[in-house]
Amino acid sequence: MFEDPAIYLLTGIQAAGKSTVAQALAERLPRSAHVRGDAFRRFVVGGREEMTPDPSPEALAQLRLRHRLAAQTADTYAAAGFTAVLQDVVLGDMLPYLIEQIRTDPLYVVVLAPRPAVVERREDGRAKKAYGTFTVADLDTGLRAGTPRLGLWLDTSDLTVTETVDEILTRAEPIVR
Repeated sequence: MFEDPAIYLLTGIQAAGKSTVAQALAERLPRSAHVRGDAFRRFVVGGREEMTPDPSPEALAQLRLRHRLAAQTADTYAAAGFTAVLQDVVLGDMLPYLIEQIRTDPLYVVVLAPRPAVVERREDGRAKKAYGTFTVADLDTGLRAGTPRLGLWLDTSDLTVTETVDEILTRAEPIVR
């Protein structure tokens, strides 16, 4: 079998750099897979309910489904000997929920938390627009005030992607469950 697969869970608000950092991290690992949690949201075609500041029960059920599917996919890659880098927006009590769904050890949790002004600049410079019913301030407050302080929290405002990956590889420690 392959040596010591793990899972890295990267989260943060939209435009925090999750996709870019997750891809760069996966590229630095010898045997890895990049699991994009948002893909599971897009798989739902008919009846999809988007998250809003006041989500419906169905939107929350679909979010939990998305997290379960992402966790199962990351676990499946790890069981095959890959280190899975799973990235998604996982805020509030959804973070412990998703951690609970992941079976693989070790599990590293990394929260990318650049300053809101930096996120707004990044969002303005992107072709895709992530913010609809939410504002940067809404999600940043949800992250900082409502998300448990689990794992490594990084203010990446002044870090390059390479520096961010270096910090993750140097400082992240497995979650104790």
